[in-house]
Amino acid sequence: MPETHLRCSGRKSRGGETGAPSGAARREHVRPEESQLIEAVVARENLLKAYTRVMSNKGAAGVDRMTVEQLKPYLQAHWAQIKADLLNGTYRPQAVRCVEIPKPNGGMRQLGIPPVVDRLIQQAMHQVLSPLFEPDFSESSYGFRPGRSAQQAVTQARAYVVEGRRWVVDVDVEKFFDRVNHDVLMSRLARRISDKRALYLIRCYLQAGMMTGGLTSQRVEGTPQGGPLSPLLSNILLDELDKELERRGHKFCRYADDCNIYVRTKAAGERVMKSVSQFLSRRLRLQVNADKSAVARPWRRKFLGYTMTWHKQPRLKVAPESVRRLKVKVRRILREGRGRSLPEVIKELNPLLRGWMQYFRLAEVKGIFEELDGWLRRKLRCRVWRQWKRPFTRARNLMKRGLQKRRAWKSATNGHGAWWNAGASHMNEAFPKSYFDRSGFIALLDQLRKLQFSK
Repeated sequence: MPETHLRCSGRKSRGGETGAPSGAARREHVRPEESQLIEAVVARENLLKAYTRVMSNKGAAGVDRMTVEQLKPYLQAHWAQIKADLLNGTYRPQAVRCVEIPKPNGGMRQLGIPPVVDRLIQQAMHQVLSPLFEPDFSESSYGFRPGRSAQQAVTQARAYVVEGRRWVVDVDVEKFFDRVNHDVLMSRLARRISDKRALYLIRCYLQAGMMTGGLTSQRVEGTPQGGPLSPLLSNILLDELDKELERRGHKFCRYADDCNIYVRTKAAGERVMKSVSQFLSRRLRLQVNADKSAVARPWRRKFLGYTMTWHKQPRLKVAPESVRRLKVKVRRILREGRGRSLPEVIKELNPLLRGWMQYFRLAEVKGIFEELDGWLRRKLRCRVWRQWKRPFTRARNLMKRGLQKRRAWKSATNGHGAWWNAGASHMNEAFPKSYFDRSGFIALLDQLRKLQFSK
């Protein structure tokens, strides 16, 4: 019986496609490292590398409440037994802790946080499996791969539009990480892996229970986001989609489960949408989200936070939704601890803005950055105005900032709200851009110019 049919319980499953070569043909193509994967996983050098990665990533505790700081002493006491269980094929992962975080578009995203010991083992396995599968992955796949990035995917997408492919088939897989079919995924793994212990361990991780509110429920599908192994497993499964699109001669960019296919006409796009939906349903048992998928012009859609202009030589720009998400994060920071000083708030905002600009450094439409800069400074002036509270305090502080006494008192007693005053001339003169520059506050437009100049 092929390894794909091994269940974590040790029983054989019924049904589910295998897709694996059989008998002698399979033994002929097995490489030593593929049949001794667990030995490679528990090798000292590999584990030290995985341990360093887990410690640097930190992360929350799992259901056992063990922190990354407690991992080393725990391994010193228990690693010999854990290693023996892994080599014997008897290791059992613990349940993952369910955590829900809000999605950018509304709703909640479910994450599964494995215990730190299982994160270590998953990371060690990832380091062994990745070199086996990575060389065969498509050049059009950009997510969760070494040396590849979202910016590369966006740049390639723009190049396809420049070629004249001015229609995009935007495919959104419905709840991908929650709906991955275990049998289908295991059959793809078994095409390359012959070590039954490794396949058994992966199956156990896929089926590990999900603990919510103290109750554990068993999983029959899905590979929850949060574990080091999930991104690689998602690429292994969706590589079949990549290969099918390449076989058909399509030009596409895929980042995880976000796939855009570029065609020349709307009619072609509609045909592709229909055929891809059928392929995902029949071969991978995944469903396309009809509400979020569409055949449209690229400038009507967003891809990885970017969109583009309609010109023959389109320019990249930040998608409106990405701007809204940034504003939500800024508002959250400003609401927390309203008694903090302006330098403290600036110190907390700067890492967020610096990371946001690093991601959107490819943007060529700069007007949105100028608008955001103005909005950010106005939000900070608004915060200052609220902290001053009383008219006397406002008048006194405006005079300290260089305003004449009569104007300071008139501004302090104008009766308008904080947001109106934050955009008025007296607060702009009291706190000009040069003030924020001296305070070290990042100006997005200036940051963009620096990033693009340093290319």
